[in-house]
Amino acid sequence: MKIKKIQRGRKQRAERVRRSVKNASDRMRVSVFRSLSNIYAQLIDDKSHKTVVASTSLKIDNKENLDKKAVAKLVGIDLAKKAIAANIEEACFDRGQYLYHGRVKSLAEGLREGGLKI
Repeated sequence: MKIKKIQRGRKQRAERVRRSVKNASDRMRVSVFRSLSNIYAQLIDDKSHKTVVASTSLKIDNKENLDKKAVAKLVGIDLAKKAIAANIEEACFDRGQYLYHGRVKSLAEGLREGGLKI
């Protein structure tokens, strides 16, 4: 019972965040998935329902000496560079079910540092 309640809360939080992001503007959306050891981010065009660019911590080199927050920031910088190469300068940040804290916050800071307006 308790697990279902937690899952329902996560789903409601993700839907609430996604609804506000989708209705806010017609900009593209940066979606985040955070697993125990890796972090993934993708830039989604909601009009065509396609992923434009994506980045993951699996593709980051020399991450053995870094902590997870530093790796998340590198993923954000990498995604921002790919987005700017695809002529995308601004996007909405969709944190999904995750709180804006820790690795998710570091990823958003990396996106801003890389030149993407969120």
